Parts: sequence; structure tokens; C-alpha cells
Amino acid sequence: MQINTSGNLAALENVTFSYAPQDRNILEGLSMSFPKGKLTAVMGGSGCGKTTVLRLLGGQVKANTGKVLFEEEDVGQLDNQGLIRIRRKMGMLFQFGALFTDMSVFENVAFPLREHTPLDESSITDLVMLKLNAVGLRNARDLMPSQISGGMARRVAFARAVALDPPLIMYDEPFAGLDPIALGVTARLIKEMNNALGATSILVTHDVPETFEIADYVYFIANGKIAAEGTPSDLMQSHDLFVRQFIDAQPDGPVPFHYPGKSLKEDFGLSRTKHD
Repeated sequence: MQINTSGNLAALENVTFSYAPQDRNILEGLSMSFPKGKLTAVMGGSGCGKTTVLRLLGGQVKANTGKVLFEEEDVGQLDNQGLIRIRRKMGMLFQFGALFTDMSVFENVAFPLREHTPLDESSITDLVMLKLNAVGLRNARDLMPSQISGGMARRVAFARAVALDPPLIMYDEPFAGLDPIALGVTARLIKEMNNALGATSILVTHDVPETFEIADYVYFIANGKIAAEGTPSDLMQSHDLFVRQFIDAQPDGPVPFHYPGKSLKEDFGLSRTKHD
């Protein structure tokens, strides 16, 4: 499938990927686009390949076939210097935050500014305080990660992810493990920051209500392929069996509970008849 990349900051074009040649494909002929200034969600069950999409865009892994595009460059063809260059334009909110535990809140947010800009300490301080103020943690600047809650840590990681005002912000399960209040705050921050920066955001998640509240467009992945896509309102009205299974949290449907492989009969030798 050839997709139109005009107006997109990033895109996957006919991407097939497996972590080793002998493994089953995690993604198979996958095509999706991420328009500039929009918040796009990538959803699906555990192990469906959602986070792999982010790893491909960041160049941590390379597609077996197809193209992974960022600003019309094929990420898979870039050398180390090229990858460093494009990664400076990407912000990443890792699952559970991934803060540096031996750095304070302030130092965590200042880290990318010190690594990737020539700014003096006075300018860095101003920018860090602005980012921390945006996530409501300006007065927690001197605390260590061990002194703050999980929800606060996620907000610090959020401030770090947007420290460089990147054109692309990627979120890997940003709602995992959060209480309802922290979850609502995080969802609001993601939407507000996307709009304020004019950024392109990719939200990898399996949380339906929060995601449908803030996303402009949603892709559902199953078996390495796009199972469904559309705006949240379109998908809420969909009668597609996969969409309904996921949105309604139904245990039975197109998405199997068991990992693919041998049948129960084959594994336990139950193919014999009673008379054998």
C-alpha cells in the first residue's frame, strides 16, 4: 500500500518487522500516517506491536521490509549521526517515566537541554522552570524521584520529553498504573501540550476512554496489521467485531486469549481416541 506522506510528519509504509529471522512477524505490511499537529493513537492488546511502532520511528530497530519515514527521510537508511540528528526532534515519554534516579526533578528535565543545546545555565534554569510549571511541579524542583509519587514522576518525565519543544512527541502507555485523578491530569496535559507546541503526537495505549477523549485519529492493531482505524466518534459507532471486542472489553472475539502455536490436543497428546 502506497500512502500519501504529504502533510505528515511521520509515516510507516508497507512495514514488516520481526525481532529475529525465525520469529513470527510482529508487524506485517503495516501502513499508517501521523499528520502534523495531530494526536494519533495506536491501540491494541498486549504484544500486538504498538511499542514496536515507536521503536521503528526512533530507529532503535529497523524494518525488515518497507519504509519508516520521518520528515520524508527513511529512518532505516540513516547512519548513527543521522539518527542522532532526527532524535533531537523527538520527545519520548517512556512507560512508568524512566527518570534518572540519582538526579533531582530539576536535573532530569535539564538533562536534554544540557546534552543537545549550547544554552547557558541561566537560560536552562528558566526553561526547566517553565516546563515544570506547565506540569504543576515547579515547587518540586529539588525533590528526588524516590520522594515523589508515580503520577508526579510521570509528569516530570512529561516535562523532560517536551524540554526541547520537539515536533514529534511519542508516549508509550502514559496512563499505565495511574490513579483516576493522575490519569485525567496526564491526558489533559498531553492534549494541551500538543496544541500549545503545534506538535505531532503518537499515543501508544490500550486505555479506551481517556484516549478517545483526546485523540484526533485512532489505529487499532491486531495480528500485526491494521484491524480498524478512524476518528474516535466513528469507532464508537462501529459494528466491527474487533472494535467492539476492544472497546467493550469483551473476553471473546477476533482477538484470541492464547498465544498462537500448537493446539491443546497436540501439546497434551489428546488426539488419541478413548479406545487407543
